[in-house]
Amino acid sequence: MPDCVEGKVAGLQRSSGGVPKLSVGAANVEVTGMVGDRQRKPLIHGGPARALCLYSLERIDALAAEGHPITAGAVGENVTISGIPWERVTPGSRLALGSVEVEVTSYAAPCRTIAGVFIDGQFKRIGQRRHPGWSRVYVKIVRAGRITVGDPVVLTNAADTRRDGVD
Repeated sequence: MPDCVEGKVAGLQRSSGGVPKLSVGAANVEVTGMVGDRQRKPLIHGGPARALCLYSLERIDALAAEGHPITAGAVGENVTISGIPWERVTPGSRLALGSVEVEVTSYAAPCRTIAGVFIDGQFKRIGQRRHPGWSRVYVKIVRAGRITVGDPVVLTNAADTRRDGVD
């Protein structure tokens, strides 16, 4: 496999608290996360090790094809990316999102808050333990900056497969 893989920013989402997060065309990102984004439960979500939540457009599309009423931002991700093999986005991996550089810190365990976008409320459909490679990920900010929809995404190194944040 190549040392770096390229994709693009397919969507950016934020909210004043909770889900769904709503689409924006561009956003400034600081060490603490996306400017203008808030979490309803900051002790569980957010903070420097969980500054942003990322997810794959290909995974969202596949879930929708299974019949789940999911869209970008519905499961709380701030950045939706496309063109990156999602199974390679693991804790320790680094990605460049336009001018912003991030490092994956953990998998994001699903919670009941997102149950409404899954058939029969089966929110654990995106849990890493039950469905490896389908989880969202949390990242810390290595280099702050601005992200715009359409910006290139570069996975610069795929790391180990630690089970941090596994549900």
